[in-house]
Amino acid sequence: MSTMVYDKTEKGREEISTRKHQLSSRLRTILVMIDGRHSLDDLLRNFAGVGVTADSVKELLQEGYIYLASGEEPVAPVAPKLPASARARQVARRAAGAEGAHHDEVHDDAAAPLPVVASAEAPSAQALAESQLDDATRFRHLYDFYNQTIKSTIGLRGIMLQLKVEKCNNVDDFRALRLQYLQAVLKAKGSEMARSLRGRLDELLGGKPEHEDFILPDN
Repeated sequence: MSTMVYDKTEKGREEISTRKHQLSSRLRTILVMIDGRHSLDDLLRNFAGVGVTADSVKELLQEGYIYLASGEEPVAPVAPKLPASARARQVARRAAGAEGAHHDEVHDDAAAPLPVVASAEAPSAQALAESQLDDATRFRHLYDFYNQTIKSTIGLRGIMLQLKVEKCNNVDDFRALRLQYLQAVLKAKGSEMARSLRGRLDELLGGKPEHEDFILPDN
């Protein structure tokens, strides 16, 4: 059983948030699944249906989108001697990946995801600050919020919801996903969790919807 665990580098997080490097949709989907917690074997076993393969993980590693957070890479056979230009490119790619991993370790606290569960009665000062976020920052916070809470409250059953999160291109797309997300949380964890996460999500979206379409059942 492989104990190799991969996580996103700064470059990988940047790609998820901004699409700066224009990674293919297949590799972007796989990049979403790599979270620093699931081992490579877990990824291959649970997410093969969405295209996760050892080769695709290796490709992300070589291009500097992920790094080995724990465990050891298997010893590879000695590679044939490459022409100078190809060898230089290979060294540069590995250096970029190592630099991204080091940057993540140094700034781990700064890059930590949002808290999974927050009180529905958030301080008004916090709500006010978040209502004034620029679109790019709001998009990043919403992306992190959806992914972290889907993983923690719904688990593997939330894979299709995570794929919809991946397809979101702006804050309005995240707003359109609100009802389906809250219904899934309600089904998985009940009213209290859904109420708490609804409050946090509405803060990140910049306020409650004009017409509430998510109704909690009476206790």
